[in-house]
Amino acid sequence: MDFTFNEEQRLLQEALHNFVDKEVKPKARHVDETGEFPWESIHRLGEMGMLGLNVPEKYGGAGADEISVAIFLEELGRGCGSTGLISEAHLCLATAAINMFGSDEQKQRYLIPLAQGNTLGALGLTEPGTGTDLQGIRTTARREGSEWVISGSKMWMTNAGVAGTTILLCRTRPERGSHSLSQFIVPTDTPGFHVDPPEKKMGLHGCWSHAVSLDDVRVPLDNLLGEEGKGLHQTLAVLDGGRIGIGALSVGLGQAALEAALAYAKERKTFGQPLVNHQAIQFKLADMATKVYVARRALYHAAWLKEQGQPFTKEGAMAKLFATEMAEEVAYQAIQIHGGYGYSQEYPVERIYRDARLMTIGEGTSEVQRMVIGRRLIRES
Repeated sequence: MDFTFNEEQRLLQEALHNFVDKEVKPKARHVDETGEFPWESIHRLGEMGMLGLNVPEKYGGAGADEISVAIFLEELGRGCGSTGLISEAHLCLATAAINMFGSDEQKQRYLIPLAQGNTLGALGLTEPGTGTDLQGIRTTARREGSEWVISGSKMWMTNAGVAGTTILLCRTRPERGSHSLSQFIVPTDTPGFHVDPPEKKMGLHGCWSHAVSLDDVRVPLDNLLGEEGKGLHQTLAVLDGGRIGIGALSVGLGQAALEAALAYAKERKTFGQPLVNHQAIQFKLADMATKVYVARRALYHAAWLKEQGQPFTKEGAMAKLFATEMAEEVAYQAIQIHGGYGYSQEYPVERIYRDARLMTIGEGTSEVQRMVIGRRLIRES
């Protein structure tokens, strides 16, 4: 496999690289310190067609391939983790769910505004007391005449406070089982949809995550996404792609930490010479660069498999596992190279480390990825 970028991918990366350096990266510290939502950058990404990058042109998107999506999220991660995760949750979760399972009518009504960046999307899975165990979801959806009535609560809904459209996983049958859950498209302005203030988090302060309560929220029967009882299968399919998105974002964070460490090591002098001349520092940088490289290659392979329509669940989990743990390790070493300054907010590596920490948790913890990989290995043997 040759992952050399074609002309369209090369031009995309060049444009995104310049955009991130000029408009995203300079604002990252402000976004982190204030917790402000980076609306200006998100609006610009919408104008550039990035928020519907892999959505077909028929539905307002750019119709790009999966490698292009990885390029997009890596570049954003290199500049600002918050801006990157906002975009990933919108594009790889909410928008992807409608793109994959929506009817033509649903795509016309909901996907086009999402792809054009006129509104943001959010996916609601996690609930209080229910994280990885999706079959333990308690939020219910029951039929009443021509409507579904949704009641329950969600946690950690990225973008919920700024989104116009959400995808909620709800229980439509009382018994546990793979056919007891369904997905629904729920606009956030629907009566009974209540969003709590953003959670106070360790990092990613500009990417808002919320608790959401659903008090007899009524949506038309047509707002069922895909098939009734297929919600768990649909969600797992969406998360397969989301892992590639989080992996790409993590590669960007790792690249940012590597670049910051290398720049600091070149300018900082110890014992009469630049820090970068010390072999111990060169070894650290070599290990960091190698891990970023390997993570990127694994990520592109998973994205390529997805683009080819081949199975990629195991490879996507591998890429997510390695890339997220790589980002945390590389950020850790970048702080070590900075010494005391690495612990200061004056330098970006402190923020990158905090932002990277979430990546091994969100959209399936590292432990879950190992479960997915292990089960696939056993099944294939």
